[in-house]
Amino acid sequence: MFDDRSPIYRQIADRIKADVLSGALKADEQVMSTNQYASYYRINPATAAKAFQQLVDEQVLYKKRGIGMFVGAQARDMLRAQGRETFFGEVVDPMVAEARAIGIPLAEVIRRIEQHEKNGGV
Repeated sequence: MFDDRSPIYRQIADRIKADVLSGALKADEQVMSTNQYASYYRINPATAAKAFQQLVDEQVLYKKRGIGMFVGAQARDMLRAQGRETFFGEVVDPMVAEARAIGIPLAEVIRRIEQHEKNGGV
């Protein structure tokens, strides 16, 4: 379930974000409580609480006092926007720089992407 590459609370937060992005968790849907999460995954409740607090701070989740945690109404849109920025910054921008460095015209890169899309992304 969890690996040693990053802290468990980050892995929990990342998994919940992925569920929001995929639509598995919808806007205003209640998520498991920190205690339920801790019990289910056999982790320290404080670890789950830290992940949930991070998600509240990032406005992915919000608290309803005495009821629980819920997915924010704009969480999916916000995560998609962040993902787009990360994708362009970490994938597209370096790809364009590498293409320029080795003499590939940007138009050729675009044609290749469009051809890839026509072939069903294969």
